[in-house]
Amino acid sequence: MKAEVTIALSSNPRTWPILSGTVEADNITLFPSTLHPSEMFWRQLRFGEFDVSEMSISSLLMATANGDDRWAGIPVFTTRKFFHTEILVRKDAGIESPADLKGKQVGVPEYQQTAALWTRGVLENEFGVKPGDMTFWMERNPDHSHAHATGFKHPPGVTIKQIPHEKSIGSMMASGELDAVVHYILNANMVDRSTVDLSRHPDIKTLFADPRAEGIRYYQKSGIYPINHGMVIKRELLERHPWIALNLYRAFEKANDLANNQRLAHTAYYVEAGLLSEEAGAALREPLLQHGMAANRHTLETAAEYSFQQGLTPRLMRLEEIFAENTLEQ
Repeated sequence: MKAEVTIALSSNPRTWPILSGTVEADNITLFPSTLHPSEMFWRQLRFGEFDVSEMSISSLLMATANGDDRWAGIPVFTTRKFFHTEILVRKDAGIESPADLKGKQVGVPEYQQTAALWTRGVLENEFGVKPGDMTFWMERNPDHSHAHATGFKHPPGVTIKQIPHEKSIGSMMASGELDAVVHYILNANMVDRSTVDLSRHPDIKTLFADPRAEGIRYYQKSGIYPINHGMVIKRELLERHPWIALNLYRAFEKANDLANNQRLAHTAYYVEAGLLSEEAGAALREPLLQHGMAANRHTLETAAEYSFQQGLTPRLMRLEEIFAENTLEQ
């Protein structure tokens, strides 16, 4: 008899095969829900609605550190991004480099979220700008905040203010009440409420004049492509059926292979048509996005170090505490 498992995922090329049923997990019947990550994490952390779901790496570290043992991680990583390259600033705020963020008013959807964790980590360790150098304004209200479920407390020396419910990061950036924003979420959902398109606003620009070049610089220096979301499974389910973790891992590996094969096919087409150079085609053939602990340990350990450095976790968390034991050798 197959195990019946509810699963919550966001939609992207590496989850589509799972959501559509194109890829099935051995001996598991999946009942999927497609959700915006902000809502998904809030519902999962607050109510534990799903057997398996995507999860914020930062929230998983914090929840586990604070004694919430409901979840075990599976080394499947559905989204990555160079978050610090997406910092937006007002053109009239006098911010031309990361150092100019010192003393500024900075919006953030949720202080503890993984995108903000990575951005602050890079600002501090690459550019010498510490969290305490800025004043943060958080958009999410306490009743819909991930922080409520993870035991988040303001780190010493950091000022975090609450954006009033009638305002948002978008409105405060447009009005000049904020100087900058970390990880702007335009797609309104049950948790986030900004609706102003700052990417087209005449008074707003990116901190880095060439975000792509900064992402390349950071990756070539660090070897890190920051992980945002992983996967978690309820430990009570894992205790009854330990094999579920690896069966799910294998399914996501198959889904990732499908996405890679599609990318390779498109790359070959564009190279043959002369729309891509051979050099660009060779670069696109390299499997940049991989699941598993072996390929991602350095990135995950860096996230854990940043979490401890920023006072989100009371001690440096070990990956063995976070992930299902039978997945650690993948």
